[in-house]
Amino acid sequence: MEYNNLDTVQAFGKLKSLKPMDIKTGLSKERISKSIVTQGGGLSYSYAAMPVDEKTLTVLQELSDEQNVIEKYKALLKGEIINTGEKRSVLHQLARGQVIADKVVIDGVDKGQFYLDELAKIKDFSEKVRSGEIRGSTGKPFDTICQIGIGGSDLGPRALYIALKGYCEAEGIRQLNAEFISNVDPDDAADVMSRVNVETTLFVLVSKSGTTLETLTNQMFVINSMNSKNIPGFDARKHMVAVTSNTSPLATSPDVVKAFFMDDFIGGRFSATSAVGGVILSCAFGYDVFKQVLEGAHEADVNALERDITKNASLMDALISIYLRNILNLNVTAILPYSQALLRFPAHLQQLAMESNGKHVNRDGKPISYQTEPIIFGEPGTNGQHSFYQLLHQGTGICPIKFIGFKQTQRKTDIDIKGSSSQEKLLANLCAQIVAFARGKDDEDPNKQFEGSRYSSLLFAERLTPKTLGALLAHFENAVMFEGFLWNINSFDQEGVQLGKKLATKVLNGCEGDEILKAYVDLF
Repeated sequence: MEYNNLDTVQAFGKLKSLKPMDIKTGLSKERISKSIVTQGGGLSYSYAAMPVDEKTLTVLQELSDEQNVIEKYKALLKGEIINTGEKRSVLHQLARGQVIADKVVIDGVDKGQFYLDELAKIKDFSEKVRSGEIRGSTGKPFDTICQIGIGGSDLGPRALYIALKGYCEAEGIRQLNAEFISNVDPDDAADVMSRVNVETTLFVLVSKSGTTLETLTNQMFVINSMNSKNIPGFDARKHMVAVTSNTSPLATSPDVVKAFFMDDFIGGRFSATSAVGGVILSCAFGYDVFKQVLEGAHEADVNALERDITKNASLMDALISIYLRNILNLNVTAILPYSQALLRFPAHLQQLAMESNGKHVNRDGKPISYQTEPIIFGEPGTNGQHSFYQLLHQGTGICPIKFIGFKQTQRKTDIDIKGSSSQEKLLANLCAQIVAFARGKDDEDPNKQFEGSRYSSLLFAERLTPKTLGALLAHFENAVMFEGFLWNINSFDQEGVQLGKKLATKVLNGCEGDEILKAYVDLF
């Protein structure tokens, strides 16, 4: 598969000659109704308040076609080496279903069947944990699942767990409590251990390599904490399972009661729909809930095959993001979910986007002359409105916004106050913000003037269900993938993470003669 350099494609040059549509005057009822792309899981994407008109969309379509992004996606799905830095295939979509007919066989292993087998293991294990067939070492059933991991082994699963709690409560689905330990700061593990009953807690140790320093440190912290209680008959090994690769030390470790496998073809930040998220979510909510997440993600993955950008939500999102970043030179994007259930979703998307596309060389290792991923941040509305929206409305720069909203409440609980429900007030704020950012406001008092022309998109659905959540997750994963294709960069390695790990190890080895490192160490 040939990868063109973004600088050389004709369509990119055409984009530079186009003027951004004036959304302050161009936003209309007709535009809003027409500027919607539907995708899987009941999720839709609206770009009406983005500065793109029909001319811009035509050129973006040309850019997509000239960069062969759909062919590159198909090559990824077929198992071709897409992660050039680590010379690996990229298979997180395959973990939630076969998107195209081609089987992916690597080193003699049918990877699609491999992932299905792991799902079967997760289903069987989680059902036995939830039924009480599998118990702790002192005979008590588990009521808490605690994940020990960092980065992608924590952010995605944690975000999904928080996002699903309200739904499961409303639907009467029995839940086991879930906790997460990620930071090597001992206060993190100590805080969690102060809340849980170790006799009824199952720990899920997540490390693909089986050698992640922070994770293994927290594992020992937890084991020491459990053993220090001196509970008769207690065996810490009966309270720990691993999610790892089948070649890691954890795969056959006597310190875990069972191991579930992922592999090198699923990066940490793309792993929430693998065993990394599957074990804890299936134990906490039941396998059927996790299966619905996979189904929604799979539907979005299938939608991502659409060549027509007006029918491909994640590709449209990616192309508009390229336009904002490389043509309009906007370097920050806010992701603002109007759903408290998505409290930790922006944190997950920060890693997904910035770790994937924060690159300065292309796929051939050559320096690039254009900007790549913007800075991502976010917070749920309406809290953010009383925090940083001041800058978004009246600051000296434009920060594009990706709003997320749902018609119904997730927990199905609400109250009417002064003629409207809480959910109606939430959505009133969401819609008002989109329009306020776009249109602004004139006023004789400069302090009360709003320039407007602040761009935003909207991802929306009827209700935040497991299926919709899966589609939402896959939407952003696929948008990041398409951006990488368009920028001609490798979105699937993370050398910036590796450098910090190496230097931290150097510090722990006495700095090895590095005076600068030693000078900082001496501050403590």
